[in-house]
Amino acid sequence: MPTLFVAGASRGIGLELAKQYLSEGWKVHATYRTPGSHLEQLHGDIHLHQLDLTDHDAIMQLRQTLNKEPIDILFHNAGIYGHITDENEWLESFRVNTIAPFQLISAFAENVGMSKYKIATAMSSKMGSMSDNGSGGSYVYRSSKAALNAVMKSFSIDLAQKYAVTVIIMHPGWVETDMTGPGALISTTECVTGIRNVLNRITPADAGRFYDYAGKEILW
Repeated sequence: MPTLFVAGASRGIGLELAKQYLSEGWKVHATYRTPGSHLEQLHGDIHLHQLDLTDHDAIMQLRQTLNKEPIDILFHNAGIYGHITDENEWLESFRVNTIAPFQLISAFAENVGMSKYKIATAMSSKMGSMSDNGSGGSYVYRSSKAALNAVMKSFSIDLAQKYAVTVIIMHPGWVETDMTGPGALISTTECVTGIRNVLNRITPADAGRFYDYAGKEILW
Protein backbone atom coordinates (compact mmCIF):
# COMPACT_ATOMS: atom_id res chain seq x y z
CA MET A 1 0.00 0.00 0.00
CA PRO A 2 1.54 3.36 -1.01
CA THR A 3 1.75 6.23 1.46
CA LEU A 4 1.04 9.95 1.16
CA PHE A 5 2.36 12.44 3.71
CA VAL A 6 0.54 15.76 3.36
CA ALA A 7 1.57 18.70 5.52
CA GLY A 8 -1.12 21.31 6.05
CA ALA A 9 -4.21 19.17 5.58
CA SER A 10 -6.83 20.68 7.87
CA ARG A 11 -8.82 22.30 5.05
CA GLY A 12 -8.82 23.23 1.39
CA ILE A 13 -6.37 21.53 -0.95
CA GLY A 14 -4.60 19.56 1.78
CA LEU A 15 -7.85 18.10 3.07
CA GLU A 16 -8.93 17.19 -0.46
CA LEU A 17 -5.57 15.52 -1.10
CA ALA A 18 -6.12 13.34 1.96
CA LYS A 19 -9.68 12.50 0.86
CA GLN A 20 -8.78 11.53 -2.69
CA TYR A 21 -5.75 9.42 -1.83
CA LEU A 22 -7.69 7.64 0.92
CA SER A 23 -10.41 6.84 -1.62
CA GLU A 24 -7.74 5.13 -3.74
CA GLY A 25 -6.70 2.94 -0.81
CA TRP A 26 -3.55 4.82 0.13
CA LYS A 27 -2.23 5.19 3.64
CA VAL A 28 -2.21 8.88 4.57
CA HIS A 29 -0.22 10.80 7.17
CA ALA A 30 -1.79 14.26 7.52
CA THR A 31 -0.66 17.17 9.66
CA TYR A 32 -2.75 19.95 11.13
CA ARG A 33 -1.92 22.84 13.41
CA THR A 34 -5.02 23.36 15.55
CA PRO A 35 -7.69 20.89 16.76
CA GLY A 36 -11.17 20.81 15.26
CA SER A 37 -10.06 19.82 11.77
CA HIS A 38 -12.35 18.14 9.23
CA LEU A 39 -9.62 15.50 8.99
CA GLU A 40 -11.18 13.79 11.99
CA GLN A 41 -14.24 12.95 9.87
CA LEU A 42 -12.26 11.06 7.21
CA HIS A 43 -12.29 7.28 7.00
CA GLY A 44 -9.58 4.89 5.93
CA ASP A 45 -5.94 4.33 6.84
CA ILE A 46 -5.31 7.88 7.99
CA HIS A 47 -2.89 8.98 10.70
CA LEU A 48 -3.26 12.51 12.09
CA HIS A 49 -0.37 14.51 13.52
CA GLN A 50 -0.73 17.88 15.22
CA LEU A 51 2.31 19.79 14.04
CA ASP A 52 3.56 23.36 13.93
CA LEU A 53 5.52 23.28 10.69
CA THR A 54 7.71 26.18 11.82
CA ASP A 55 8.89 24.15 14.84
CA HIS A 56 11.97 22.22 13.72
CA ASP A 57 12.14 20.18 16.94
CA ALA A 58 8.53 19.05 16.46
CA ILE A 59 9.29 18.02 12.89
CA MET A 60 12.25 15.94 14.04
CA GLN A 61 10.16 14.34 16.79
CA LEU A 62 7.61 13.25 14.18
CA ARG A 63 10.47 11.98 12.04
CA GLN A 64 11.53 9.76 14.95
CA THR A 65 7.94 8.54 15.38
CA LEU A 66 7.67 7.48 11.75
CA ASN A 67 11.21 6.09 11.90
CA LYS A 68 12.02 4.25 8.65
CA GLU A 69 8.48 4.17 7.24
CA PRO A 70 8.53 4.68 3.45
CA ILE A 71 6.68 7.74 2.11
CA ASP A 72 5.78 7.52 -1.58
CA ILE A 73 4.62 11.12 -1.97
CA LEU A 74 5.66 13.89 0.42
CA PHE A 75 3.50 16.95 -0.19
CA HIS A 76 4.11 20.21 1.67
CA ASN A 77 0.88 22.13 1.19
CA ALA A 78 0.83 24.68 4.03
CA GLY A 79 1.33 28.36 3.27
CA ILE A 80 0.23 31.89 4.12
CA TYR A 81 -0.36 35.07 2.15
CA GLY A 82 1.26 38.22 3.50
CA HIS A 83 -0.70 41.28 2.38
CA ILE A 84 1.50 44.08 3.67
CA THR A 85 5.20 44.80 3.81
CA ASP A 86 5.46 44.84 7.58
CA GLU A 87 8.86 43.39 8.52
CA ASN A 88 7.51 40.84 10.99
CA GLU A 89 4.86 39.60 8.59
CA TRP A 90 7.46 39.33 5.84
CA LEU A 91 9.69 37.22 8.07
CA GLU A 92 6.75 35.04 9.10
CA SER A 93 5.90 34.44 5.44
CA PHE A 94 9.43 33.20 4.84
CA ARG A 95 9.26 30.97 7.92
CA VAL A 96 6.02 29.35 6.74
CA ASN A 97 6.38 29.43 2.95
CA THR A 98 10.11 28.79 2.54
CA ILE A 99 11.91 27.56 5.64
CA ALA A 100 9.20 25.15 6.83
CA PRO A 101 9.10 23.21 3.52
CA PHE A 102 12.89 23.04 3.55
CA GLN A 103 12.93 21.61 7.07
CA LEU A 104 10.13 19.10 6.46
CA ILE A 105 11.53 17.75 3.20
CA SER A 106 15.03 17.59 4.66
CA ALA A 107 13.72 15.57 7.60
CA PHE A 108 11.74 13.03 5.54
CA ALA A 109 13.79 12.78 2.34
CA GLU A 110 15.27 9.45 3.39
CA ASN A 111 11.76 8.04 3.99
CA VAL A 112 10.76 9.13 0.49
CA GLY A 113 13.85 7.48 -0.94
CA MET A 114 12.83 4.18 0.68
CA SER A 115 9.48 4.12 -1.14
CA LYS A 116 8.30 2.93 -4.55
CA TYR A 117 7.27 6.28 -6.08
CA LYS A 118 9.89 8.57 -4.49
CA ILE A 119 8.22 11.95 -5.08
CA ALA A 120 8.55 15.12 -3.00
CA THR A 121 6.72 18.31 -3.84
CA ALA A 122 5.59 21.59 -2.34
CA MET A 123 2.74 23.90 -3.22
CA SER A 124 4.22 27.05 -4.65
CA SER A 125 2.50 29.64 -6.82
CA LYS A 126 2.84 31.17 -10.26
CA MET A 127 3.26 34.41 -8.31
CA GLY A 128 6.74 33.16 -7.41
CA SER A 129 7.69 33.05 -11.10
CA MET A 130 9.93 35.86 -12.33
CA SER A 131 8.78 35.34 -15.92
CA ASP A 132 5.10 35.53 -15.04
CA ASN A 133 5.26 38.72 -12.98
CA GLY A 134 3.58 41.27 -15.21
CA SER A 135 1.49 43.02 -12.58
CA GLY A 136 3.90 43.79 -9.73
CA GLY A 137 2.84 44.05 -6.09
CA SER A 138 2.38 41.20 -3.60
CA TYR A 139 5.97 41.67 -2.44
CA VAL A 140 5.71 39.45 0.63
CA TYR A 141 4.02 36.49 -1.02
CA ARG A 142 5.94 36.67 -4.30
CA SER A 143 9.33 36.80 -2.62
CA SER A 144 8.62 33.91 -0.23
CA LYS A 145 7.37 31.70 -3.07
CA ALA A 146 10.28 32.66 -5.34
CA ALA A 147 12.60 31.61 -2.52
CA LEU A 148 10.68 28.34 -2.14
CA ASN A 149 11.11 27.68 -5.86
CA ALA A 150 14.87 28.13 -5.49
CA VAL A 151 14.93 25.73 -2.53
CA MET A 152 12.94 23.10 -4.42
CA LYS A 153 15.13 23.45 -7.52
CA SER A 154 18.21 22.73 -5.41
CA PHE A 155 16.41 19.83 -3.72
CA SER A 156 15.65 18.39 -7.16
CA ILE A 157 19.39 18.05 -7.77
CA ASP A 158 20.58 17.05 -4.30
CA LEU A 159 17.84 14.56 -3.39
CA ALA A 160 17.98 12.87 -6.79
CA GLN A 161 21.66 12.21 -6.21
CA LYS A 162 21.36 11.16 -2.58
CA TYR A 163 18.04 9.26 -2.43
CA ALA A 164 16.82 8.95 -6.06
CA VAL A 165 13.90 11.22 -5.09
CA THR A 166 12.13 13.22 -7.81
CA VAL A 167 11.34 16.76 -6.64
CA ILE A 168 8.90 19.01 -8.48
CA ILE A 169 7.05 22.23 -7.67
CA MET A 170 3.27 22.66 -8.02
CA HIS A 171 1.01 25.64 -8.74
CA PRO A 172 -2.62 24.94 -7.76
CA GLY A 173 -4.37 27.42 -10.02
CA TRP A 174 -6.90 29.92 -8.67
CA VAL A 175 -8.70 27.61 -6.28
CA GLU A 176 -11.66 28.31 -4.03
CA THR A 177 -10.05 28.20 -0.57
CA ASP A 178 -9.99 30.27 2.62
CA MET A 179 -6.87 32.02 1.28
CA THR A 180 -8.27 33.02 -2.12
CA GLY A 181 -11.84 33.82 -1.13
CA PRO A 182 -14.79 34.03 -3.55
CA GLY A 183 -14.41 34.35 -7.31
CA ALA A 184 -11.93 31.51 -7.76
CA LEU A 185 -11.91 29.66 -11.07
CA ILE A 186 -11.76 26.03 -9.91
CA SER A 187 -12.84 23.92 -6.95
CA THR A 188 -10.50 22.06 -4.63
CA THR A 189 -11.82 18.81 -6.10
CA GLU A 190 -10.83 19.83 -9.64
CA CYS A 191 -7.47 21.13 -8.44
CA VAL A 192 -6.53 17.97 -6.55
CA THR A 193 -7.77 15.66 -9.30
CA GLY A 194 -5.44 17.53 -11.65
CA ILE A 195 -2.53 17.42 -9.21
CA ARG A 196 -2.94 13.67 -8.81
CA ASN A 197 -2.90 13.26 -12.58
CA VAL A 198 0.35 15.22 -12.74
CA LEU A 199 1.94 13.17 -9.96
CA ASN A 200 0.85 9.94 -11.64
CA ARG A 201 2.86 10.90 -14.72
CA ILE A 202 6.00 12.11 -12.97
CA THR A 203 9.31 10.45 -13.87
CA PRO A 204 12.87 11.29 -12.76
CA ALA A 205 13.22 13.31 -15.98
CA ASP A 206 10.72 15.82 -14.52
CA ALA A 207 12.94 16.70 -11.56
CA GLY A 208 13.10 20.42 -10.89
CA ARG A 209 10.17 21.33 -13.09
CA PHE A 210 7.32 23.65 -12.13
CA TYR A 211 3.81 22.46 -13.08
CA ASP A 212 0.29 23.74 -12.61
CA TYR A 213 -2.60 21.48 -11.66
CA ALA A 214 -3.40 20.84 -15.34
CA GLY A 215 0.12 19.65 -16.12
CA LYS A 216 1.25 22.82 -17.89
CA GLU A 217 4.87 23.71 -17.20
CA ILE A 218 5.46 27.18 -15.73
CA LEU A 219 8.52 29.25 -16.54
CA TRP A 220 10.79 30.33 -13.72
